[in-house]
Amino acid sequence: MLTANSSAAAGPVSDGRFRGVSWVAADSAASADLAPLLRAHVTWIAQTPFGWQAGAAVPTVQLHTQRLSGRHRYWGESDYGLVQTARQARKQGINTLLKPHLWLRGPGGTWPGDVEMQSAADWQAWFASYSVFILHYARLAEEQQMAAFCIGTELEKTVSHEAEWRALIRQVRQVYHGPLTYAANWSGEFERVRFWDALDFIGIQAYFPLSQADSPPKKSLLTNWQPHLKAIARVQKQFNKPVVFTEAGYKSTPDAAIEPWKWPDHTAAFSPPDEATQAACYEALFETFWPQPWFKGLFVWKWYPGLAADGPARRHADFTPQHKPAERVMAAWYGR
Repeated sequence: MLTANSSAAAGPVSDGRFRGVSWVAADSAASADLAPLLRAHVTWIAQTPFGWQAGAAVPTVQLHTQRLSGRHRYWGESDYGLVQTARQARKQGINTLLKPHLWLRGPGGTWPGDVEMQSAADWQAWFASYSVFILHYARLAEEQQMAAFCIGTELEKTVSHEAEWRALIRQVRQVYHGPLTYAANWSGEFERVRFWDALDFIGIQAYFPLSQADSPPKKSLLTNWQPHLKAIARVQKQFNKPVVFTEAGYKSTPDAAIEPWKWPDHTAAFSPPDEATQAACYEALFETFWPQPWFKGLFVWKWYPGLAADGPARRHADFTPQHKPAERVMAAWYGR
């Protein structure tokens, strides 16, 4: 089993950092799709299978391990697709972080942070159901020698249930023997997690707001990172664990630094892209965090396998750095 300190063959140095991208599920995984990652010095991909929940207060997580028809259900999110993608990546010297998410389909919200039960009994039932879901993927990660595993993503209203999370971590460690993390949201959740000591690194979904205006200069982005850097450093010092940005990314739009977590609206594809702002955001992020000795890398959100330079306009408006100046920034830092 690889560890968080392993360095994939694609990496230029052996510093144990996660030089990652969030891999978008596709209908196949070909070695040709991975070649651009090697050129960009990427050594990790994050794969994201989904569990399905019928409402924010419904205490049942549905596990789908096979390919299904319909929106948001892809070959690459099935067990078979996850395994084949991980194997193809490993052949290229690229490690896999398996990072299951929840998809909410009913009332009460659409974001995992909306998950909140209405009674103690429902909380008990939810954790029991979620444990079945996450343990399935932990076993898959162990069987396929995936190099790291994330036990949850942005479930911010659940993290106050510290005893339940610690019990789940103990269960996961019985079946998976690689490094573990949890992916906490930027908006204060990472500061409220009390079980970081039971994990191997602190995971943060790093969509911190960095501007109140469109197209900000890099200097202001660097300045506005400072309070977030201090907050992250406090948590890191408290738990003495390395920090990894389990997601970080910016759109190719003028407002990319205002609310980085927001997807571009449907009109963005018809507007001129602002690739300079996206690149400046990447530069500010790397310049702020890469020099920190406790910072162990990031997973850029997101990467579409096989995306061509003249691909769909909507893709070039969204978060991917592919075929943009931001990709060159990422590659330059990952190559250090």
